[in-house]
Amino acid sequence: MKVLRGVADIPADWPASAVSIGKFDGVHAGHRAVIAELQALADQGGLASVVVTFDRHPLAVLAPHECPQTLISTDQKLALLAETGAHATLLLEFTAALAALSPVEFIESILVRGLHARTVLVGRDFRFGARGAGDVHLLQKLGDRFGFTVRLIDDVKPDRMRRVSSTWIRELLTRGEVGAATTLLGHNPTVRGEVVHGAKRGRELGFPTANLSPASEGLIPADGVYAGWLTDAGIRYPAAISVGNNPTFDGVAQKQVEAYVLDQDIDLYDHVVEVSFVERIRGMVAFTGIDPLIVQMHDDVSKVRGILA
Repeated sequence: MKVLRGVADIPADWPASAVSIGKFDGVHAGHRAVIAELQALADQGGLASVVVTFDRHPLAVLAPHECPQTLISTDQKLALLAETGAHATLLLEFTAALAALSPVEFIESILVRGLHARTVLVGRDFRFGARGAGDVHLLQKLGDRFGFTVRLIDDVKPDRMRRVSSTWIRELLTRGEVGAATTLLGHNPTVRGEVVHGAKRGRELGFPTANLSPASEGLIPADGVYAGWLTDAGIRYPAAISVGNNPTFDGVAQKQVEAYVLDQDIDLYDHVVEVSFVERIRGMVAFTGIDPLIVQMHDDVSKVRGILA
């Protein structure tokens, strides 16, 4: 997949395109359904398929105090979009200047002159242009004017009640329901970060862990112990993952992510790894001493083996 970083990065000879626009936070099952339809339309019409998205949540610029935490980083989003088969992603820097474009300016500069759009796929609640003044009705009128058709995308509703959304997935992760979040995402919730030196308590207890930097990318689920995977340089290892401040010990930073790789003693320091969550085993507990903690850790690892087998 080609990544176009801004309108100026679009080649002058860019072909006619089928385009979808959105935040694509999480690149969840709803997004994947949209992109599958986009790809089908592009193939039918001999068009390039292009996903247009942003380098940050628009509310980070428009109303920072209302901006939700994103499910994934921009780099994670680009990697997941690359898996969908789309020909290109146009990544727009969401700035005050972009937000100030009128609906007509937004469509003409990006879709018409930039991508030579012939088909545009959007949801029924799609808004665009300064203060969200543009809606689907205006987009259809602009399509008539500039020579592209507009296709409205039906919501994906796995329970026939609620549509798949980043908000719903965020709610699940804050409750530790990573299995349900996986169903909506179409992939395991994942955080990515550099492995840094910790207090080495895990190694002293017989369970050496890879500690992720606090600057890790991706939404970290609720505190607790999880079965999951650690991926380093394309190699995936089964892991027992702890999230939280480890209340048995004093002075541990909040929301620390530690992964104990099963049956491997590998040096991961300074490596950038991905930690994926499959199932929550239990919440975080303060133990009365080291011995009951070790007993519980052995039980956790046994459960992880069963889940990942």
